[in-house]
Amino acid sequence: MSQTALTVVMPAYNEEEAIEGVVTDWMHKLDALAIDYQLRLYDDGSRDRTLTIAQHLASTIDRLLVIGHSNRGHGPTILRGYHEAKSEWIFQTDSDGEIGSEPFAELWHHRQDFDLLLGVRQGRQAPWVRRLMTATARGTTRLLLGPRTGGRPQMPGEVIRDANVPYRLMRRERLVPLLGLIPPDTFAPNVAISGLAMAAGLRIHQHPVPSLLRAGGQPSLRHTKLLRAAARSWFETAAIAWHFYRRR
Repeated sequence: MSQTALTVVMPAYNEEEAIEGVVTDWMHKLDALAIDYQLRLYDDGSRDRTLTIAQHLASTIDRLLVIGHSNRGHGPTILRGYHEAKSEWIFQTDSDGEIGSEPFAELWHHRQDFDLLLGVRQGRQAPWVRRLMTATARGTTRLLLGPRTGGRPQMPGEVIRDANVPYRLMRRERLVPLLGLIPPDTFAPNVAISGLAMAAGLRIHQHPVPSLLRAGGQPSLRHTKLLRAAARSWFETAAIAWHFYRRR
């Protein structure tokens, strides 16, 4: 049995208004690109009809697999998806429609020359606290795992501009060793993966992607919780960085 080329990991939480349109849009795009793929949608304990709608879609679409579990949070959910994906490439995107499927073709086209291909959100109309979190994630990865860290020599990786972006195409054989450093309950594993990719010298490609309004639903974290989450992410990434350099 040949290896699937691509696994799409899509977490979902209370997205009943958006989920059908987002999933359908992505599957049309991937079909148009003639990719051998599976879309794995992970429902993170939604309290609305998200899981029911997704399961109905999956009953008629062979390439869609829906997995439901009790609420764990976005980070642990996507980590589960990364560990369970067995394809050559893994792509993660969210189910809220904030970044559409159109820019994906550019990442897929350039994949053979890189190990990690990232979207960089443009025109983002997010609250100030979410933009602050993006800036904090960028600073965290650069400080702890970036080109210059604590007097260490220049690293080969470039600085990632949108470290926590939920729009990333990853070569599985280069991702798996990094996952071994990330605890399963990590709040923002994409931040850690971005930093580890820089520190490990992975070949990184960054491409601008338009940030759209949410297709439906509400953000799961409010301002106060977002600020606490940013602090938690910093400490978790610091611990991961310490373990990374300890192994070298």
